[in-house]
Amino acid sequence: MAKETIVIGLGNPLMADEGIGVVLIERLEALAREGKIPGADRIQFYDGGTGGMNLLHVLAGRRKAVLIDCARMGTEPGTIRRFTPDQVQTIKQLAHLSLHEVDILKVLDISRQLGECPEEVVFFGIEPLEICQRIGLSPLLEKQIPYCLHSILRDIAPAL
Repeated sequence: MAKETIVIGLGNPLMADEGIGVVLIERLEALAREGKIPGADRIQFYDGGTGGMNLLHVLAGRRKAVLIDCARMGTEPGTIRRFTPDQVQTIKQLAHLSLHEVDILKVLDISRQLGECPEEVVFFGIEPLEICQRIGLSPLLEKQIPYCLHSILRDIAPAL
């Protein structure tokens, strides 16, 4: 049976700050293993990588989905913001080289059409400093990780 909440980190760790969602999922999983997240037994932490149609059925049977990704928002690098799907606008340019290529908003739309979309969906966007071919976050985003974790944990484990 699917856990009540799924927290999905999106991004490519080979592209510097573009991998922030995946890094945050790794840190959240570590906190859960250490018993530092109340109710963690009801939460699945999922490395969604670069997204796509493989996320479609991962959403099924959940009450809540939290999606974490790098986002160009026109804010200071390291800024984290919470959004609902209605507040998100994609500017992703798809190359259309694969039938599986799709952005997360389209995945949510298909999930709704299939009756599998969680009733509550939340996005956390983190403004990048650098997106380039390099493994690892910029020092600025690395420093922001505790603040990002705190912001996300307030949403998924409000008892903290």
